[in-house]
Amino acid sequence: MEPLEIRKYPDSILRKKTFEVKEITEEEVKLFEEMLFTMRHFAGIGLAAPQIGISKKLIVADIGDGPVMLANPKILKTKGAGKMEEGCLSIPGINVIIKRAEEVIVNGLNEKGKVIELKAQGLLARVLQHEIDHLNGRLIIDYLSLLEKFRLRLQMKRR
Repeated sequence: MEPLEIRKYPDSILRKKTFEVKEITEEEVKLFEEMLFTMRHFAGIGLAAPQIGISKKLIVADIGDGPVMLANPKILKTKGAGKMEEGCLSIPGINVIIKRAEEVIVNGLNEKGKVIELKAQGLLARVLQHEIDHLNGRLIIDYLSLLEKFRLRLQMKRR
């Protein structure tokens, strides 16, 4: 298997609306597998379908406890808050400190098409929130202040 191409900012697909998956077919299962392979190939811990050019509500994550594959993920409940530096495969070399919930309850369809509810905390909670942001066209740079965005633009122009 070859890794899929990771779309990089400012690719417009990263800002587009994603579409719900009606059911998990062989196509979605194959896509989940390709996404996991691609994520691991590029040493990531999460990946959303828009990052590989597909406008579907699909995410994968693996922080070392086994893969999580979800279609149509929704955050049902959050608890606590903490700040942590995050990076993104679609914006290489840029890290942003982001405040997120420390615990989340997320539901969605798993790779078998079953509706599941997942309680996550710590790093997995953060990764799920990050990937769900991608499904809504939101990137880590959107959490920056205006001054930080200006500095980032200058930094990216120098590359």
